[in-house]
Amino acid sequence: MKTKRRPNLMGAALAGALVVLAVILPLSACAEEGGSGHYMPGASASFIDTLPGKPGLALANYFTYYGASASASRPIPFAGVVTAGIDATAYANTVAAVYQTPLQLLGGYYAVGLAIPYVWMEVKGNVAAGGVTRTVRDTANGIGDIMVYPFMLGWTSLNGDLKYDVRLGIYAPTGDFKEGKLANAGKNYWTYEPAASLSYLSSKIGLEVSAFAGMDFNTENKATDYRSGTQFHLDLTAAEHLPLFGGFIGVGANGFYYEQITGDSGSGARLGDFKGRTYGIGPVLSYAAKIWKKDLVAEVKWLPEQGVEKRLGGDYIWFKLALVF
Repeated sequence: MKTKRRPNLMGAALAGALVVLAVILPLSACAEEGGSGHYMPGASASFIDTLPGKPGLALANYFTYYGASASASRPIPFAGVVTAGIDATAYANTVAAVYQTPLQLLGGYYAVGLAIPYVWMEVKGNVAAGGVTRTVRDTANGIGDIMVYPFMLGWTSLNGDLKYDVRLGIYAPTGDFKEGKLANAGKNYWTYEPAASLSYLSSKIGLEVSAFAGMDFNTENKATDYRSGTQFHLDLTAAEHLPLFGGFIGVGANGFYYEQITGDSGSGARLGDFKGRTYGIGPVLSYAAKIWKKDLVAEVKWLPEQGVEKRLGGDYIWFKLALVF
């Protein structure tokens, strides 16, 4: 049976792409330097993270929790020191704005965006220095690394059910960073991320299949003489969306795969190329509806990491809320 046409929530979706990518930037303290890069598993993964498809403004607020650890047998370079037995906890709240312009190029709409995270984090670990190992606990809070999308171009087909785009994201080193400190609000290097997405959400049966892929190219952290290698990441979502209380509820699963494809370099890369890898899968629940004649979308997601190599490993919990004007 044909379902009612879903509300157009793709503007909020794009805000989601920006916010989730920026919200945990400061946690990237570890293959790659700090054991992780600017990319976050599940950051862009579902219909919520696609481009709007029509001109308009989207605003969003995202709250994220990340709890992670690395065993004492897995040394990790952190801000110029080598650590082991790491435990990290972080919370982040991010605000974002996305503007889909009326400008068209090659049949697609051009859009720009900005996301600003505020983070609270605590990191505890064993630090070896001068032949002595000591336990260090550091905390940090403040503005993290801001993410800018100067270029996004999206297309639609199949009466709006199919959306696909190309985009360029830039992570700027705006967060505070201090060499030798385990907890830092920023990474202290730039990351350039070309990416593409493909998302199908049927207006007839509510089936969603989405895929997002990107490559992260990093500059050198000049404070530590460390350059993290290039990373590839892929996020996939499969979900079913059904009518509920005047809107649509979505239930499904989100999976991700991440691999560092070139080694770390620089005099600070004392552990060698230190290539990292991780993958995982977890449940996702979304709800989309009209409120005050505006499009509102919310999503809750839990993503446990598995198969972790040379990185921190833990659990991500996301809560996204966005409104399209």
